[in-house]
Amino acid sequence: MHSAVLKHLCTTLLSTALIFGFAAAPVHAQAAAAKPAYQPTPAQQALVDDLEQRTFRWFWDSADPTTGMVPDHYPGESFSSIAAVGFGLTAYGIGVERGYITREQAVARTLATLKFFHDAPQNASEDDAAGYHGFFYHFLDMQTGKREGRWTELSSVDTTLLLGGVLFAQSYYDRATPEEEQIRALADAIYRAVEWPWMQARPPLISMGWTPGGKFIPADWKGYNEGKLVYILALGSPTHPVDPVAWKAWSSTNDTTWGSFYGQTFLNFAPLFGHQYTESWVDFRGIRDDWNRKHNLDYFENGRRATYSQRNYAIANPGGWTGYGKNVWGLTASNGPGGFVVKSAQGEKKFQGYTARGAGLDYISDDGTIAPTAAGGSIAFAPEIAIPALAEMKQRYGKHIYDRYGFVDAFNPSFHTQTTLRTGKLVPDLGWVDTEQLGIDQGPILLMIENWRSGFVW
Repeated sequence: MHSAVLKHLCTTLLSTALIFGFAAAPVHAQAAAAKPAYQPTPAQQALVDDLEQRTFRWFWDSADPTTGMVPDHYPGESFSSIAAVGFGLTAYGIGVERGYITREQAVARTLATLKFFHDAPQNASEDDAAGYHGFFYHFLDMQTGKREGRWTELSSVDTTLLLGGVLFAQSYYDRATPEEEQIRALADAIYRAVEWPWMQARPPLISMGWTPGGKFIPADWKGYNEGKLVYILALGSPTHPVDPVAWKAWSSTNDTTWGSFYGQTFLNFAPLFGHQYTESWVDFRGIRDDWNRKHNLDYFENGRRATYSQRNYAIANPGGWTGYGKNVWGLTASNGPGGFVVKSAQGEKKFQGYTARGAGLDYISDDGTIAPTAAGGSIAFAPEIAIPALAEMKQRYGKHIYDRYGFVDAFNPSFHTQTTLRTGKLVPDLGWVDTEQLGIDQGPILLMIENWRSGFVW
């Protein structure tokens, strides 16, 4: 088993234990327990194997081999998502281990990507930069690598997800060859260049982002969410670390969303992606901060409970949406039919396009849109319910939602209105079905399948 980025991130967490109370099991003990006990049926295992390879192919086929840019969505024209690049860099290592590509192919693609980001212009201009102070813009042009438009922000969390892949590459490519030595050096330089304290517009919290003209986004990473990885990498920076009090500030509101929701007591964050992004790279089993110890669970267990809660919510189906049940569920950030209000004898139904769907104590956003990544990204937490869900969705809806690159981003069996759609299509007797995949939704499927299978990324 290759522990990859786990070695780096767990070292960071363990080092901060002396400062603000993390307790952690030995890294080797966690790695040894990586694969859950659940054993799928042969048909289910065949589906997982097929899904993993197809999802990998999405990253390999969609990325620009010269720049390394990975599109936000594909097929179709798209700008690059730097978070998708982070998942892609990790995907290439999985591809090597699973035999989809050679190590030489992965080295060439990874090296091209890291060179591009390392050399990309960093300055305060509106249009002639890829980033500033070591951070990168959320969306970049696929060819030039510069800011896609003035509407996109310098993003702290998306830079962090990019770094998840960068640091994976630094750890995975460990051979004494000129190319792999260069990968390690470039990855180290990219991480060291990020000036985390500069992004603390309202210390000790870290801002969600910045735009040229000195305009920090008036919102910080505070409260349980995908921001875990932001603070972990900021705390562990060898060059520009933030004070450990930042973690306490981030987690200071945890008790406000702690409670029971559909049969599970956990730290709520409605969309499942908030439980999956950091966990794609970090195995939190046995790692606890002060808040974890007071509530007798770690963040991995919290993700498991969140997954069960969503399934229970779908079984109860308070919105009366078509198709929901014990094996058809999953709310997270995803595409959707669009902003429509449909009236019928039963009342109004409101639908949305891309949004962060979810169900929890913090909020409920549910329009009947099911995203397979919600279950796929939770395979490592709860394979005994996630794998049957993926199998049932594929069996029930077949080729309409499962194509060359695995599951489409989302589908909605409750939407049948004939109208002009921004994304997706209407399928007779099924409903709205997307026609593309999103990088930030493909990533958790691929990484968490491999973490469940072998603990490789961890």
